[in-house]
Amino acid sequence: MTAETRTPGSPAPTSVLVDAEAEVLGSAAGTAARRALLAHPALLLVGIVLASLNMRAALASVAPLVSEISGAYGLSATAGSLVTSVPVLFLGVGALVAPWLGRRFGAERVLFAALLLLGVGILARVLPSVYALYGGGILVGTAIALLNVLMPGLIKRDFPDRAAAMTSVYTGAMIAGATVAAAAAVPLEKALGGGWEGSLGFWSLLAAAAALAWLPQVLIARGRTGHEVRAVPAADARPVSVWRSPLAWQVTLFMGLQSLWSYVLIAWMPTIFTDHGMSRSTAGVVFAFNNLIQVAGAFVVPLLAGRMRSQRPLIVLVTTLVAAGYAGLMVAPVEGAWLWSAVLGVGQGGAVGLALTLIVLRAGDAATAARLSGMAQTVGYLLAAAGPLAAGALHQATGSWTLPICVVLAVCATALGVGLLAARDRKV
Repeated sequence: MTAETRTPGSPAPTSVLVDAEAEVLGSAAGTAARRALLAHPALLLVGIVLASLNMRAALASVAPLVSEISGAYGLSATAGSLVTSVPVLFLGVGALVAPWLGRRFGAERVLFAALLLLGVGILARVLPSVYALYGGGILVGTAIALLNVLMPGLIKRDFPDRAAAMTSVYTGAMIAGATVAAAAAVPLEKALGGGWEGSLGFWSLLAAAAALAWLPQVLIARGRTGHEVRAVPAADARPVSVWRSPLAWQVTLFMGLQSLWSYVLIAWMPTIFTDHGMSRSTAGVVFAFNNLIQVAGAFVVPLLAGRMRSQRPLIVLVTTLVAAGYAGLMVAPVEGAWLWSAVLGVGQGGAVGLALTLIVLRAGDAATAARLSGMAQTVGYLLAAAGPLAAGALHQATGSWTLPICVVLAVCATALGVGLLAARDRKV
């Protein structure tokens, strides 16, 4: 993105590069380093794809193994849900500090450090201690939060003319990573000696490979942050306070509620199937199929949203699909497993794509989009973290998945209401 600046006595405005995520002007050293980065687009593309593969794999690989992990430590359903809830909670906490870290140290360095932190967190989870299990989850969630927040900004910065295409690449890689991790969890367990620790720890290799691929970007950009100069707003510009905007809260709540229903599935979908008699290996494959189908919704829905003044029909579509899929899990979980996974997948993928698109469409400018994105991800993931925990507690209290699913159906109804408000053709 560009912005116009004018110094006293200058005859005309000049155009300078602005980092939309950080709301800052690039330094001369930062601009030179960016040109060096883009002189090696293949290296950058490989780094982006490998980093994106890690953005859900460490979360999705846990779901098929939750029952075994809980059994190994004697965890209740509520305590077992923390295995997936803790990382999601720290997706929100990590989103608070990610923009500052990006401005202070540069996106390349922080992304490299996040991948190293992710690998350490994955390995910590397999140490023979329940405290390490949860502590590793904290590291995993924080690392993924840094990737989540900084990757879109880096793509906007380095591929301004191909941002949509590159967003599709990194989103597709993210979902592909989750799909492979979910499908491979049980087979890896068997191949590596029959323990869940080997299956879970395997994904540290993917994080290490991504960090290695990202290292050239760090070396090229060494010695600079690229974010040394704060952008000065125009004299007649007034900063938008997204935290006081009802529309911003509507966008944020839709982001959080759709994240909540997705992370309940990430935490508990395989367990719902196995509790009704399905084998663990089949449940893992059906769960992987659900992740794979999300690609369709995540790709198509944002394209449709960009062509509409109001996105209300899409809000109705994605929430209805998710509600129908959850209802199917309640009435015929095993008999219709593949159908419900497909319906949920299209709805989930469409909802996350729509939530991210609404952030851009409802913001009046790039600076507001950056603030709204930070607000939506922070509040949204903190809200989503309650989903797996609450579902596990309700299941433990009732011995059934009926009440937890009914609560999620109420979440779908709420998301429909706030989504219809967020989808109006207005600006924050």
